[in-house]
Amino acid sequence: MKPVIIMKDVSKSFGPKKVLDHMDLTIEAGESIVIIGGSGIGKSVTIKHIIGLLKPDDGSVTVYGQEVATLPDRELYDLRKKFGMLFQGAALFDSMTVAENVSFYLDQHTNLKPDQKKSIVAEKLSMVGMSGRENAKPADLSGGMRKRVGLARAIAGNPEIMLYDEPTTGLDPIMGDIINNLIVKLNKELKVTSITITHDMSSAFKIADRIAMIHQGKIIQIDTPDQIRNSSNPIVREFISKGDYQIH
Repeated sequence: MKPVIIMKDVSKSFGPKKVLDHMDLTIEAGESIVIIGGSGIGKSVTIKHIIGLLKPDDGSVTVYGQEVATLPDRELYDLRKKFGMLFQGAALFDSMTVAENVSFYLDQHTNLKPDQKKSIVAEKLSMVGMSGRENAKPADLSGGMRKRVGLARAIAGNPEIMLYDEPTTGLDPIMGDIINNLIVKLNKELKVTSITITHDMSSAFKIADRIAMIHQGKIIQIDTPDQIRNSSNPIVREFISKGDYQIH
């Protein structure tokens, strides 16, 4: 596999607080990476560097070989169109129907005809098990349903890289597992590269090809779920055994 994302020697501070400290991370095409760590440890900051919302104080972040921090606005805009994002609270537009929410990217970034967009919306809703709910409003849906609609919206533009921010937060275990299964399914069917931030270790173990743990600004271990589960690193072992999975 070929690396899609390379973070090399990345440091980032906010005032006196150093959040990332010469951190390295390489993500291969098509793999599912889960980032774990305590609250405020730098998980979201890592994601924001990858999509260019933050620039490193030192080091480099490249996506498809492009240095994100130095891209002109137009090229950064084009690069971001390769990403899909499932937000923690789904972040649906309350005033829009399900269909309008899923079609939002298509409306903003394509010149497709209405019937073409309608077909794509139906296809994506079907992929997440929400067929026939096009005319519903977010207020009519359960938390799990809203999350699935958010996922349909995230994949409407056929992204190459998917970002998941706490995808199972606020869901009961059964619905959380449905979302986990959807993430695994979409990763295989759409052949996307996935990056997930989560405090839910059962989710992490299920959806990850590799799990990366951040501690004191660095990735202290990145390995398969089995290797993480049986880690000899005392910090990793303590994190998993204590269930210190605070939401970041």
